[in-house]
Amino acid sequence: MPTSFEEFDIVEVRFKGGRKDFYRNSNNLPLITGEPVVVEVPNGQHVGYVSLKGELVRLQMLKKKVDNNEEIKSIYRIATEKDLEKLEAVKLQENGTMYRARQIIQELSLKMKLSDVEYQADKTKATFYYSAEDRVDFRDLIKKLADEFKIRVEMRQISLRHEAGRLGGIGSCGRELCCSTWLTDFKSVSTTAARYQNLSLNPSKLSGQCGRLKCCLNYELETYMDALKDIPTVNRPLQTQKGEAFLQKTDIFKKIMWFGFRGDNNWHPVPVGRVKEIQKLNSDGQHPENLVEVIKEPTHKELLAAQLEGNLERLDDKFKSKTKKKKKKKPAGLQSLVEGVQQAAQQKQLDRPKMPRAERPEKPPKQASGEARPERSERPERSERPENRRPNRESRGPRPERGPRPERTERPERSERPEQKREPATERPEGAAAGENRPDRANQNRNRNRNRNFNKPRPPKPTE
Repeated sequence: MPTSFEEFDIVEVRFKGGRKDFYRNSNNLPLITGEPVVVEVPNGQHVGYVSLKGELVRLQMLKKKVDNNEEIKSIYRIATEKDLEKLEAVKLQENGTMYRARQIIQELSLKMKLSDVEYQADKTKATFYYSAEDRVDFRDLIKKLADEFKIRVEMRQISLRHEAGRLGGIGSCGRELCCSTWLTDFKSVSTTAARYQNLSLNPSKLSGQCGRLKCCLNYELETYMDALKDIPTVNRPLQTQKGEAFLQKTDIFKKIMWFGFRGDNNWHPVPVGRVKEIQKLNSDGQHPENLVEVIKEPTHKELLAAQLEGNLERLDDKFKSKTKKKKKKKPAGLQSLVEGVQQAAQQKQLDRPKMPRAERPEKPPKQASGEARPERSERPERSERPENRRPNRESRGPRPERGPRPERTERPERSERPEQKREPATERPEGAAAGENRPDRANQNRNRNRNRNFNKPRPPKPTE
């Protein structure tokens, strides 16, 4: 952050049940979001958790219309382990206190519903949250609660929506309740919001966990109101030659209205523009034949004429002059270089000396198709060619002297060798030729020579 920047000194702190309040960081503590802090409350201190800090707190104060004045309490310190242990011990007593308080309310026959109890961290005060339809006189209740628990008692009335927000839960949409997460301002919801959105007026589906109409019915109400501006109001059925058409359903965003005749279970979709047109005709005393305009199908003659016109147009397009493709212009430098190369080639061809016609060698006459070809000169035999002649024995030099031959070991007879033992001959089928089952020796020799040549080392390539 810049050195001259000063962080907003007010912090938002969250307590039990989603309750939030603003406190001033007068001691310039290095606070982090989610960190427990000990804050100042009337006649004591309490432990909360930092939920927001910085410039966003200023926007929240403007939204909730909270003034930045001296009435804002301050933060004492960051909570220690001892403070958190005291807070947990106090929370364990809240359920027992709430059950005992409900028994006292039944004894006094008070028409109120106790929903929650919140102890202060220093255990000097307890706040009882309740909901009631009418005004309740709970002076005797406060005395009995103070004598029972030996603490200072505060009774705070909340609405059913606030009660549902404190308890929490999962809505029909599958998400956590809006009132327990982000919704703070509860606006009144009426059944007209459901009528504008074409929802069925079923109380079990339209009411939330608080028993009131769902707050989410107001979320899309303005969008529906803007879309309904173009849809006409149908106060009486539309008059047609077939009878009266009653409005059954309206698709607001598709701009389609569904009408049905008396005694007919079928619904007919009609666009909004057509409905306005029929209403105008009915006001003039006219009755259209149908709800929707009948589109006449083209006759056979009209289809044939359209087909002929299309064929003539395609024929005209075929014989039109084709537009030549524009050649892409080459860059100026490249074009000048190409022109220079072409001029140099033409000049070189012009400067080449021409041989006189008399000195040109005569081409041999072309041979006619029926004439016999001249005989080729006799070539010597392959062995008589100088490049294929083998050198004489004298030119090869004297033979190298050979050492004594090794003594030959006695070899077994050919018939006694294991590799030479023949398998018993199979009986030859009747009528088979003498060499029918023998392998082709010419093919074997050819394959053997091919493999021998393939395995020979190749001569090295001549280096430049």
